[in-house]
Amino acid sequence: MEMADQIRYSIVIPLYNEEKNVGPLYSRIVAAMAELSGNYEIVFVDDGSRDDTFKILSDICDTDSRVTAVRLRRNFGQTAGLQAGFDAAQGEIIISMDGDLQHDPAEIPAFIAKMSEGYDIVSGWRLQRQDRWFTRRLPSQIANWLMAKLCGLELHDFGTTFKAYRRDVIKELQLYGELHRFIPALASWSGASIAEIPIKNVARGSGKSNYGLSRTITVLLDLICIKFLLDYSTKPLQFFGRWGLLSAGAGGLASLFLLFRKFVVGVELMKEHGPLVLAAILLIVCGIQLISVGLIGEMLSRTYYETQNKRIYAVAETKRFTGAASRFRG
Repeated sequence: MEMADQIRYSIVIPLYNEEKNVGPLYSRIVAAMAELSGNYEIVFVDDGSRDDTFKILSDICDTDSRVTAVRLRRNFGQTAGLQAGFDAAQGEIIISMDGDLQHDPAEIPAFIAKMSEGYDIVSGWRLQRQDRWFTRRLPSQIANWLMAKLCGLELHDFGTTFKAYRRDVIKELQLYGELHRFIPALASWSGASIAEIPIKNVARGSGKSNYGLSRTITVLLDLICIKFLLDYSTKPLQFFGRWGLLSAGAGGLASLFLLFRKFVVGVELMKEHGPLVLAAILLIVCGIQLISVGLIGEMLSRTYYETQNKRIYAVAETKRFTGAASRFRG
């Protein structure tokens, strides 16, 4: 049996300037995994750190064959770090977590226990956050509420990295931008079952956080993108065309009213209804443009799925008749 087949769990941790936290984190993970049966690996991803993070990781790799250290050429961001870790992971169940000691490795068995109930993804829920209220907690609460409503998932905490995934689910996803926080929403599109468990959120071990209030705008823009991808990625004309028809229809009604006023009542349009004339023209032009964008989106969508042979569905299981066929033979 190959080594890849023997690995049951993979712990993926993206790191950026965490030289003081790497050693304690590694020790805590080893202690936590001792409670579980089955082989495991730890995949550290150094996301272009400027300190001695990778040097410490290299020393750990020299003493523990279960540890893999991936070093990125520059700082690509947390999403890219996670994707690199997922690509390198070989375990049947993949657990992702932060490297700043705000996630307690001792809670990994709780994720595994919840996964044993048949879920495809188990997400952590930081009940009592230790971050600053105005710059971290308040924006997070607002963003989580919006994401839950727009994505149709009853999750309280989309932002935490502390999650567990089944290998076949996470390997189907391609992450980019800031999509790591939307993994449950993306996976739900293909029918993945998702659960949530409460986790502790301890104070950061050392160093400073790389996130702040400025990321709120980025999160909101990504949320709009995800909503569109989930609902209209395979049918963009349904989105743009709807608004295009509404706009063109409103412009058409306004034009009929203006024509009536012009030829029946005999008023001078630009003098009596100048703003309405301009509004009617603008509505019709915008409507045509929106419908055109929808048609272009349809062509791009077809090109994307057809040229890459990308399926618009996800198969969970296939069963066929396996009984003896000899009795049907002549």
